[in-house]
Amino acid sequence: MRLSPTCSRSEFASVMALGFALAAQPAAAQMGNPGFMAPGTQIELSGIPAPHQPNNDDRLFVLLVGEGGLAEVALAELAASKASTDSVKDFAKRMRTDHSTANEKLASLAKAAGVDPPTQLNGEHQAMKHDLEGMDVSDFELSYMRGQVVDHQKTAQLLAWEIGAGQEPGLQRFAASVLPTVLDHLSVARGIVDDLSHQQVAATPPPPRKG
Repeated sequence: MRLSPTCSRSEFASVMALGFALAAQPAAAQMGNPGFMAPGTQIELSGIPAPHQPNNDDRLFVLLVGEGGLAEVALAELAASKASTDSVKDFAKRMRTDHSTANEKLASLAKAAGVDPPTQLNGEHQAMKHDLEGMDVSDFELSYMRGQVVDHQKTAQLLAWEIGAGQEPGLQRFAASVLPTVLDHLSVARGIVDDLSHQQVAATPPPPRKG
């Protein structure tokens, strides 16, 4: 699956179907990806790569999803204090809770696999936070929620990518377990964007009549 800032309805449906299918599998289901093995990978008798041997896809996954998770928490804390609409405030509180938990789990799995997880916001997310801090409430809420739609689309695609291309079973299971939650976040964020957009249109006075 290609990685892009947004995904089409068909791509989104495919990711959602994958997420719920994987969520229904037993937690102990065998994972590991012999199709994308790094050189020198040790193999178990079953033919699956042994644990704690991340390939390059695993390492990039930890970096990108780790950076995104840190940004989710930082922006959620900003939204919880700055937003005035209940749905936005409630969404921000949920993001702070859900992504804090996921960040801790990802960091633990990454370290066990010998991968250093990111520990601070990257330049892109720092700039995003700075821009949001300077907005008035109405512009902030809509910009924040639109950003959440894009960010959760990216995260859903990254999770699906790790499931298919990763080698470390722990990281793959993490991706499979988190994907349904991320898809639910995305669905809620889209609904809030629709509501805020309609409210903004309704509050905009019509242009003066000519003549």
